[in-house]
Amino acid sequence: MGNSQATTHDAELILRLYDLRREPLMREARSFIFNFMPQTIDDVMVIVSDFSLKENAFFRQVVGYWDMAASLVLRGALNEDLARDNFQELIFVYSRLQPFLAEVRKRTGMERLAAHMQKFVESSPEAQMSMKRFQERFAEQAQAVAKGA
Repeated sequence: MGNSQATTHDAELILRLYDLRREPLMREARSFIFNFMPQTIDDVMVIVSDFSLKENAFFRQVVGYWDMAASLVLRGALNEDLARDNFQELIFVYSRLQPFLAEVRKRTGMERLAAHMQKFVESSPEAQMSMKRFQERFAEQAQAVAKGA
């Protein structure tokens, strides 16, 4: 974690990022990502490779948003400690994508896809533990869905 004191500017930026998440289309996109439970790379590629799908736009909006937010931290424009206090959703989104990320990058040629999110999560043992817990929960949800099917 960083060791600098958060400033009023950092707080204002965090609140602005929060406001952007409340925008109606962004809420819809976030809802899609929260409910998207890919089990295979093909589940992801169906969405990622078809730019005509609304879900593709949702995917790009949410991943792009959180990758941009992570970039602000990694480049020093936003206090790291404050961001880590408030970016659990970033970790959630990255946790959904992480098992498939290398293959998505390979198949699409988007080698930098979610690269800032990855660095943000992988640079913190605490964030990595959060990711592990999210992924365990995702596995439990997938098992519950499979049993109910």
